[in-house]
Amino acid sequence: MELKGLAAIVTGGASGLGGATAKLLAEGGAKVAIFDLNEEAGEAHARAIGGIFVKANVSDEASVTAALDAAEAQHGVARILVNCAGVAPAIKTVGKENAPHPMDQYRRAIEINLIGTFLMISRFAARLAAADAIGEERGVIVNTASVAAYDGQIGQAAYASSKGGVVGMTLPVARDLAQHKIRVMTIAPGIFLTPMLMGLPQAAQDSLGTQVPHPSRLGRPEEYAKLGSGLTTTR
Repeated sequence: MELKGLAAIVTGGASGLGGATAKLLAEGGAKVAIFDLNEEAGEAHARAIGGIFVKANVSDEASVTAALDAAEAQHGVARILVNCAGVAPAIKTVGKENAPHPMDQYRRAIEINLIGTFLMISRFAARLAAADAIGEERGVIVNTASVAAYDGQIGQAAYASSKGGVVGMTLPVARDLAQHKIRVMTIAPGIFLTPMLMGLPQAAQDSLGTQVPHPSRLGRPEEYAKLGSGLTTTR
């Protein structure tokens, strides 16, 4: 499957890992639709890469359906989905003054990171399953988990739970969709320099970077993009 001329959707594509992936897919000739809640950043990035922006809340079924309709109306049935939308709350199970983890924040992480990913997968795949195959396949789905799914740190109970769920569903979803000639895979990146981390003091960023065995630095979004966009093609 070649990228040129194919419709692609990148959730969380306004910035960070998704933004870099959307850019690289567009440079490869794909017709990219950025799904995000940040209208200002999403519109600007879409213009910069020659794609389109569609406001979408991945944890809301009606919003996902409307976004898929809008993208399809402009680009046709999407063949590529890269799920990058997510949140990373940093809250301990028991915090200051022995306060328990707020359940609304835990549910929000699960709703966006896990349920949102599955909602996008299932609704995207249902449309793609009805399309003609291109050679040996119809399309591809790339999800974003995290090293936290395997090695969660202090304050990552909600985040690690959600990303562990993404890892856990990857193989059964891939098996479900194999009959429809749709490939499914998940990337579990380490610590990357995304807008979530850019808000931290430089000293904190440097400290996180030194904890990475090799190379001892934070990952760059374009490095994730090279893997994410590369997995959308077959050699």
